[in-house]
Amino acid sequence: MSNPSYRFRISPAEGAPFDFVFRSESVVVGRSVDADVTIADAFLSRRHSRFFRVGSTLLVEDLGSRNGTLLNNEMVLIPAPVRPGDVVRISQSTITIEEETAAPRPAPLPPTASDELDATILRRASEVLDRQRSEEASRLKSEADLRRYAERLHLLNEVHQALGRSVARDELLELILDRVFDHMKPDRGVLLLRGRDGAVRTAATRSAKRGPETELPVSRSLIREVLDKGMAALVLDVKNDDRFAKAESILLSGIHSLVAAPLLHPEGAQGTAGMIVLESSTGSRLFEEGDLELLISLASVAALHLRNLELMQEALERRRLEEELALARRIQRTLLPDSLPTLAGWDLHGLNVPSRGVSGDYYEVVERSAGRECVLMIADVSGKGMAASLLTVSLQALSEGPIEDGLPPEEICARLSRRLFKRTPPEKYATAFLGILETESGLLRYTNAGHNPALVIRAAPAGSTAAAETIELGSTGVPLGLLAAAPYYADTIELGHGDLLVLYTDGIVEAMDPDGEEYGLDRLKQVCASHPGETCAALAAALDRDLLERVRGTPFADDRTVVLARRK
Repeated sequence: MSNPSYRFRISPAEGAPFDFVFRSESVVVGRSVDADVTIADAFLSRRHSRFFRVGSTLLVEDLGSRNGTLLNNEMVLIPAPVRPGDVVRISQSTITIEEETAAPRPAPLPPTASDELDATILRRASEVLDRQRSEEASRLKSEADLRRYAERLHLLNEVHQALGRSVARDELLELILDRVFDHMKPDRGVLLLRGRDGAVRTAATRSAKRGPETELPVSRSLIREVLDKGMAALVLDVKNDDRFAKAESILLSGIHSLVAAPLLHPEGAQGTAGMIVLESSTGSRLFEEGDLELLISLASVAALHLRNLELMQEALERRRLEEELALARRIQRTLLPDSLPTLAGWDLHGLNVPSRGVSGDYYEVVERSAGRECVLMIADVSGKGMAASLLTVSLQALSEGPIEDGLPPEEICARLSRRLFKRTPPEKYATAFLGILETESGLLRYTNAGHNPALVIRAAPAGSTAAAETIELGSTGVPLGLLAAAPYYADTIELGHGDLLVLYTDGIVEAMDPDGEEYGLDRLKQVCASHPGETCAALAAALDRDLLERVRGTPFADDRTVVLARRK
């Protein structure tokens, strides 16, 4: 047997009388707009009294008000039973209890808050949550309040635990609707989520009735209020709200009452991730403000778990990308020489340090013609990261054949450039320096395809105090893959005993310190010239130390590669 309903005939100190039908389990009366029933009486407490059920009995209690609560002119000190015909006086206002079956009296609607429009009550969800957190303890004036508060905590803890067991997004969405339906008993519900493109899409739906799922119509005005403004909405009667009365899809679906709450981003982030909308059909239960507050709390819990799931997925994606990056780096290392040829009369060394895990730089030192020649190549692909590293793989594969065929550097570069142009988009190209060193004579025939000038640092004569001469080997053609057809030229220089050849990429000379000063070509020349007679490996280590000291912790923006060859 259902509990009886009551009609409160309210005569406020200010304004006309009005009726309130009590159908819920608990109603708070006061002058605050946050009270369940707001009465225009300046001497009322914000939350003055509470009416609540225990079984089929209706009781009234005072909530620690300034002026007290009187039942039939007797002060209410403990919760007291209330029956039809009783009169409750709070300050200068009176509440007469009647059976709900009594003929309704024509009377104006009760005063509403400024955020209540037509038949819809709007509450800013973040403010409701803040009030629940900050004011809850101050409201616990009775055993009934303690019990209600404990029940709410138990419910939210139960929902937290249930949602915490889910790891799949679709499973989590279904569990959210499961818990909402368990505790709020709507006829139908929908969970909408905002995508990264800003579009709002249906993520999950649920119906209390068996049968095929039907789309729950959600008006654009409701989406604007809830999603865009972060408001929670209670639509008491869609037919009496101008914003929904013209929505034919809503009326034909039989929706009578709606309640909706936003999925607020946790941790104070702006905006909403989505919204939950519940509806009851004509003849079913009507949603009340208590339902609105409960849905706000449940939506907050749901939003937290959705965000946690999103963060977990982002972490898994980052881990996957890091693993792929590490694999790409291992593969790339196999393309770089793990050791350089041992050439009589020459000291060789190469080093590559990527700035982003994988490198867009590439170098090759290849012995050919039965040791009579050594090919020295360094290249720098446009761009950084994975895309650049993939192009270095292509560059290595395309250069291998021409190098083994014994072609001169200008022909190798011309062939490489044509093939890269055909296989890559216009914005992708590579600068390169390619030299063919005759190991016996020290003659270097080279082509510079738009790359940084290579350096030849002459050994100073024995006993001389003069500064070492430095020669720059500048460009003899455009970068590889930049044009469909471009001429490449070669030049020659002879390296004597003690002379040093330095090939490098711009990640070295363009490295910056905290003041924005570049390392620079002059500094590179100075360091290389200040270590005469040292092995190339020792010189590379000294260069790296000097570079790190100069940048003083500033991250390197580009890959760093160097190839050194000194004639003994």
